[in-house]
Amino acid sequence: MGGLFSRHRSRVTEQDKAILQLKQQRDELKRYSRRTNDAIAKDNAVIKDLVARNQKQRALLLLRKKKYQENLLEQSEKHLTTVEGLINDIEFAQVQVEIVASLKKGNEALKQLNALMRMDDVEKILSDAQEAQDYQAELSALISGNLSSSDDAEVELELERLLADSHAGDLPAVPDHDIPPPVSSAKKTRRTDAMKTPSRFADS
Repeated sequence: MGGLFSRHRSRVTEQDKAILQLKQQRDELKRYSRRTNDAIAKDNAVIKDLVARNQKQRALLLLRKKKYQENLLEQSEKHLTTVEGLINDIEFAQVQVEIVASLKKGNEALKQLNALMRMDDVEKILSDAQEAQDYQAELSALISGNLSSSDDAEVELELERLLADSHAGDLPAVPDHDIPPPVSSAKKTRRTDAMKTPSRFADS
């Protein structure tokens, strides 16, 4: 039956011995049937020759012999059918025994797994989870219900302040020294003209 129900036997069982003996008997019956059929075929050829030569007594004798062999061959075929049926029945019974043993082991394994996960434990876990969810929902509803409109406004202002503080790091740093006043445009013009006018003492 393939690898599904195959198993290594540590010893030869009585069923194995019975199957072996039945198979040996089956093979012997098949060999007997082949020999008998060959003998009948030869007798038929001889009988035809005797009839052709008008030797009726010898032909009659071989016909009786052939009939006897045919009766034995019929009995042999019945025995062969019985033996093959027994072999199939025993082998199928062995498979059924192995199936039952596998089912028994499977049921035991399932019981062990069920023992590790008892129904009471599962119900307690689910109940605790539901209680935790209910508590969280009740707490959220309680907090939301106790806040007034002014509380909500303060919460929003607090959020804006936190956002402003988080963005304060993005602005440039304030210098820690005095910044000189900007130079007016008139002073810039006079300074530029003085640089362009040559000195009176340049030729002396």
